[in-house]
Amino acid sequence: MKSQPLVVVDAENVRRSMWPNLSKEELVERCRAWASDEGMRLLVIFDGPPPEDAPDLLGSGARSADDVIAELAGPFWLVSSDRGLRERVAGRAERLIGGGSFLRELDV
Repeated sequence: MKSQPLVVVDAENVRRSMWPNLSKEELVERCRAWASDEGMRLLVIFDGPPPEDAPDLLGSGARSADDVIAELAGPFWLVSSDRGLRERVAGRAERLIGGGSFLRELDV
């Protein structure tokens, strides 16, 4: 049986992909619902602290979320419109999804 894909969400990049910006909490709620419906494992990474302490949320502390994401072992799907970050993980990311496209998938 193939394991569920890990979907890594660059939280600040994605929540700012639409106007008005989604709150951190709204982004987390919608990502969780989507991941559950699609059968995906989820990791939402925030610059600084996450909005709550949960296994599917990660804060970058004093570092940038981009640096934390760039150090993840693959394979994973990356949700971000950040071209620099997408280039940094190109060898490990099985799929790249733009932030705006992902928000439309979340039915925002």
